[in-house]
Amino acid sequence: MVKYNFKAITVVPNGKQFVDITLSRTQRQTPTVIHKSNRISDLRSFYMRKVKFTQKNFVEKLSTIIDEFPRLDAIHPFYGDLLHVLYDKDHYKLALGQLNTAKNLITKIASDYVKLVKYGDSLYRCKSLKVSALGRMCTAMKGIGPSLAYLEQVRQHMARLPSIDPNTRTLLICGCPNVGKSSFMNKVTRADVDVQPYAFTTKSLFVGHTDYKCLRYQVIDTPGVLDRPIEDRNIIEMCSITALSHLRAAVLFFLDVSGSCGYSIAQQAALFHSLKPSFMNKPLVIVCNKTDLVSVESLSDEDVKLIEEMRGAVGGKEEAVVLNMSTLTEEGVMSVKNAACQMLLDQRVEAKMKSRNVKEHLNRFHVAMPKLRDDKERPSCVPQVVAAGEKEKRKTEKDLEDENGGAGVYSASLKKNYILADEKWKDDVIPEICDGHNVADFVDPDILIRLEELKREEDLRQGRDEEDGVEIDGEELTEEQKSQLAAIRKKKALLIREHRLKKSNAQNRATVPRKFNKDKKFTRERLGRELSSLGLDPSSAMDRARSKSRGRKRERDGDDWGKDEMDADMSDEQQKKKKLCMRSKSRSLSRSRSVSRPPHEVLAGEGFKDSSQKIKAIKIGNKSHRKRDKAARRGEADRVIPSLKPKHLFSGIRGNGKTQRR
Repeated sequence: MVKYNFKAITVVPNGKQFVDITLSRTQRQTPTVIHKSNRISDLRSFYMRKVKFTQKNFVEKLSTIIDEFPRLDAIHPFYGDLLHVLYDKDHYKLALGQLNTAKNLITKIASDYVKLVKYGDSLYRCKSLKVSALGRMCTAMKGIGPSLAYLEQVRQHMARLPSIDPNTRTLLICGCPNVGKSSFMNKVTRADVDVQPYAFTTKSLFVGHTDYKCLRYQVIDTPGVLDRPIEDRNIIEMCSITALSHLRAAVLFFLDVSGSCGYSIAQQAALFHSLKPSFMNKPLVIVCNKTDLVSVESLSDEDVKLIEEMRGAVGGKEEAVVLNMSTLTEEGVMSVKNAACQMLLDQRVEAKMKSRNVKEHLNRFHVAMPKLRDDKERPSCVPQVVAAGEKEKRKTEKDLEDENGGAGVYSASLKKNYILADEKWKDDVIPEICDGHNVADFVDPDILIRLEELKREEDLRQGRDEEDGVEIDGEELTEEQKSQLAAIRKKKALLIREHRLKKSNAQNRATVPRKFNKDKKFTRERLGRELSSLGLDPSSAMDRARSKSRGRKRERDGDDWGKDEMDADMSDEQQKKKKLCMRSKSRSLSRSRSVSRPPHEVLAGEGFKDSSQKIKAIKIGNKSHRKRDKAARRGEADRVIPSLKPKHLFSGIRGNGKTQRR
């Protein structure tokens, strides 16, 4: 089966684009550096390669264009005449011939200049010859610019042509404008052809497909044709004439019996007789359309006589078939399609049976006929089981809905097929859930009354407790016990408030804030007295509290802060040495900042032997969640950039290949 795919033709660039593409490719894909100190043979080879490469690119692209465009003499006559109608085959052949001439001219220019460069005596002479050769090639290409532009327009229009197979089973719809051809096309196929109430809405051929007896049929909708000489018909009409002339198809000639198309039955009959030579040896169906407006029986005798003349005017073995149809009410649409498909199928089978090769094929078939074992007749019949099943067809919910008023009136019951011990249970509001019982069987009917009794009893108990006062384990408290209980509760509330304040401030404030120390209970003198009563020396604590109150920062001589008693036992020289050592180890700090604990410092209870082991553990932990951190950067969007700088794009030496990805 031959199929023509005009959509696969390569885009044709114009003259300037042709030159730019070829010269840029020559510059990118050939060496670009040469020195006058090189040998003369190297200089000649360098510029000969440039000329030959340019000529090769021009010839390859021109040959591709010439080969991909169809040759009108080598394709099917239908496409040949259609292209001639649309584009004028003389202009088409002339444009392709100019491309072929330019290709031969470029080849000749390249061969001549290669010979001249072969005997160049200097770098300047070889370079000048190369420039001259490329310039003449580009001039030849610019000269065929109009032909290239014409072929690009032809290519774009050919890509929009429908894919018609001239050899397959085809139904061809024809007739006067606005008689209902496109409406019939939309009814029998999946095509969506524009339908309007005016003439020449369809301006080109449209193709759809339909099925009949498990075979695919091609349906072609043609533009309307007027009854006039062929030299006066325009391009739109000539498309229909071309399809009628060259396609082996069943023809559906549409008649508008109502006359609403603007043409009478006499005018449509005249068109039929003018197209009669195109109907020879083809199945023909005359379709009387728009019978919903005017029936065929109500036509005048003259119009009926014209239709009868059209039926017997074809001159074949069989007369044309006349069928009535209305695309608005879809009456007779499928019968018209089936009749046309059956006539075409019969004709194709008959033609194949008359061919020379049919005997060779028939010899390969053997039709087995069973031998009769007795004289009893056994006609084909339907089994009783199947016949009985068809008679006792069960009604569906859709049937019941149609019988009882339709949707919105009839409501299907979802419970009528329930299998229950009692049929009355099907209509219960609460269905059975366990052992013949439902939820209602497990609910106490007096539950609301009992709930009210419980509420009344609870109210009585609360009132009794309020009257009796505070009791502990059933015993009434004395006045002294009540005062102690109130003090305990007050102290507990104060502790809770202090704890919450300390937690919210993250221990960044004083232990006892000023707003809770309004009575001046927590003073420095009281601290000294309490420490002295405990047998401790309060001097260091008093000095420390004095420095805090004055806003000064005491010097921190090391990591340990509470060794005042040990420092007191040391001599003055030992304390000075210790201070100098600690100051050399620690960094200098401003008065307004304190030294933070370094992350590698080992605290008691952390489980590390020394700081080096803790540093190693921190590194391992950071490395373990590095992949999870990287994956966490991915959001909910589909586009993910896993690597911001891929190695294959940002490394290596740039070669002579493509650089569009960099």
